[in-house]
Amino acid sequence: VLLGSGLTVLSQPLMYVKVLVQVGYEPLPPTLGRNVFGRQVYQLPGLFAYAKHIVKVDGRAGLFKGLTPRLCSSAIGTVVHGKVLQPGASKKEPVSSLEQVLKETSREMVARSAATLITHPFHVITLRCMVQFIGRETKYSGTLSAFATIYREEGVLGFFAGLIPRLLGDILSLWLCNMLAYLINTYALENGGGRTLLWGDSMAPWGLKVPFLLPQVSTMAEMKSYSQAVTGFFASMLTYPFVLVSNLMAVNNCGLAGGLLPYAPTYSSWLDCWSQLHREGNMSRGNSLFFRKVPAGKRYVWE
Repeated sequence: VLLGSGLTVLSQPLMYVKVLVQVGYEPLPPTLGRNVFGRQVYQLPGLFAYAKHIVKVDGRAGLFKGLTPRLCSSAIGTVVHGKVLQPGASKKEPVSSLEQVLKETSREMVARSAATLITHPFHVITLRCMVQFIGRETKYSGTLSAFATIYREEGVLGFFAGLIPRLLGDILSLWLCNMLAYLINTYALENGGGRTLLWGDSMAPWGLKVPFLLPQVSTMAEMKSYSQAVTGFFASMLTYPFVLVSNLMAVNNCGLAGGLLPYAPTYSSWLDCWSQLHREGNMSRGNSLFFRKVPAGKRYVWE
């Protein structure tokens, strides 16, 4: 829990900038720069330029808006995840067959889904605290008061805005990563007595995907760990649209400027949000915070 809290604090500025970019908020105009091939292109501000702007407006402490509910989410999620996995912990066997991969992945899916379900209200509050930067609101100024505000204005369902795409994305990412890792380790690399690495066998802390390395007697152990990293990256890229849609639905039409036009219309459902982002070509918005080229035909808002 302590390690998780430390990593959460360190990653808070990165997540803050990422969320604002996902919403479509561009406080700085594009600048003329060069891409990796040396060609001149107009680029949107990257992570450091964006963070510098936030510091200029709110000071360094401004980079940590929404940290308290995010810490609560991390700590509670770690405990819930561990409690759900605990009953079968003593029965854990080496992951060396497809049947065992399916079994372990299913257990991890249930544990991760339970933690996501319980901590999602804190996730919603975290996002709304961050998005307040756009309209300079103070509606969600404290965690407890934010709970009261959401319940009063939206009811219980307001705490679970964006939950479905978040769960789907997490589950798909887990299964894609573990099955690809199994296929690569089983058919592309020599077995030599080695065992399959699974993504999510160890969650320390909750929210940080850490591959769990089971005992290896094969000289291919290092290559298998590399394959695990590659499959994890590949799975996260494929499922990123679910993350984007979930975050947008969590702040959509909640009374904050960042959840209304010109940043976003009122979506009738997460499928409506997905459809509109797809039509605009914005399904990967916020996926990269560096070398952000201004794409032709895509809609952005800057001051």
